[in-house]
Amino acid sequence: MSTPAADGPDEDILTPTGTIASPKDRRRVVFATVIGTTVEWYDFFIYAFAAATVFAALFFEPMGEDFAQIVSFFSVGVSFLFRPLGAFLAGHYGDKIGRRPMLVITLLLMGAATTLVGVLPTTAVIGVWGPILLIFLRVVQGISAGGEWGGAVLMAVEHAPKKKRGLFGASPQIGVPIGLLLASMVLAVVEAIFPGVPAGSDIALADTPFGQWGWRIPFLLSIVLIGVGYWVRRRVEESPVFEEIAERKAETRMPIVKLLRHHLLLVIVAALVFAGNNAVGYMTTGGYVQHYATDPKGPIGLDAGPVFWVVALSGVTWLVFTWLGGWLSDKIGRRNMYIIGWVCMLIGIAVLFPLVNVGTIWSMLIALVILTVGLGFTYGPQAALYSELFPASIRFSGVSISYAIGAVLGGAFSPLIAQAIFQATGSTTWITWYLAGVVVIAFIATLRCATAPASRSTRSTRISRPAVSSTA
Repeated sequence: MSTPAADGPDEDILTPTGTIASPKDRRRVVFATVIGTTVEWYDFFIYAFAAATVFAALFFEPMGEDFAQIVSFFSVGVSFLFRPLGAFLAGHYGDKIGRRPMLVITLLLMGAATTLVGVLPTTAVIGVWGPILLIFLRVVQGISAGGEWGGAVLMAVEHAPKKKRGLFGASPQIGVPIGLLLASMVLAVVEAIFPGVPAGSDIALADTPFGQWGWRIPFLLSIVLIGVGYWVRRRVEESPVFEEIAERKAETRMPIVKLLRHHLLLVIVAALVFAGNNAVGYMTTGGYVQHYATDPKGPIGLDAGPVFWVVALSGVTWLVFTWLGGWLSDKIGRRNMYIIGWVCMLIGIAVLFPLVNVGTIWSMLIALVILTVGLGFTYGPQAALYSELFPASIRFSGVSISYAIGAVLGGAFSPLIAQAIFQATGSTTWITWYLAGVVVIAFIATLRCATAPASRSTRSTRISRPAVSSTA
């Protein structure tokens, strides 16, 4: 049996990043990855925000007020259960036919599902088929998201100069906070034009302009964004790493089997690293903080419009710290950047709910801005870290599956868990401890990753463990 630590020196060296000489071509790749991930995550976040604010009343109301909201958050999380399927499919074919075709397919799949949500009749019109079809479309979004991220980061990192993998890898990463920013801004504008339920009012959501059809507009806008993303991604050349693999006929016949046979421990540790970031991030991207702050019967009861603007502004600071985290990781190393990020994350978690519970828009803004420091510092270097963990011939599979499993363990049900904790205890204290616990696990997993700075080494990163000899 071959060692799980490596596939051999030849394969580890097969990472000819930085082979594109033209700065224009590199800029095109960066632009394409940013635009593509922005569109994908705009679609993904629009659903999460709608689940936090309108879906409980429009699709799950027969289940009772409290349980309807939990089921609505569950519909957000159920898509994560299908991310590994998307990662398996995209990883398998991305390692066999190329990175670019899979990026185009996942983009179109996400856009189609999002647009269809925008025209879906509610439970009041078609009964039980309303929530069934809604969850089905969310599953399609999950399959698409599972395959999207791995392809985007590999296109960026595998086109990057050797000493700038962290910086280039941050380009698809900043598409996520831009998607958050865009989704929040669109919802804020739509809610201002077509108002929902005012704070302190007993009006039914279905009787408001936002509840009747205003919420559909952000979903329908997706079709325009998808057209832009498709045009941009079709103009990008295939990854030079994959082209060299194809030229040398070094493609792996069954990349998933090889990954799980030789690198299962690596996949698990990498997934745990991401789980910490994802669990905390989905307090806003999964819509929990928005619901907590705007619930008319909750402890705060803020108007939805200003809250959406606050989340949009936090998307700007998340973007900045994500870019900074990727850039700094080229200077001080991936692991060191992560350690700084986890410390900042714990500080952000500690002050999140105490500041939100002050009950003002400004205190909520301060809380989310502080939280985005740790989120950005542990998200910016992730693309480069993951890309350096796996051999080139199974890299798409490795990064996609690690990311998908991490999302399931971290963010899939963190809004649902937070809602259940609050309903059971009436306090946010145990939500804070829950988030801190996930971050501590991620911190320990990070310490298991012995990664050299990209500026010092171009070889694949490996899990820290004793050497294992090969046997026949």
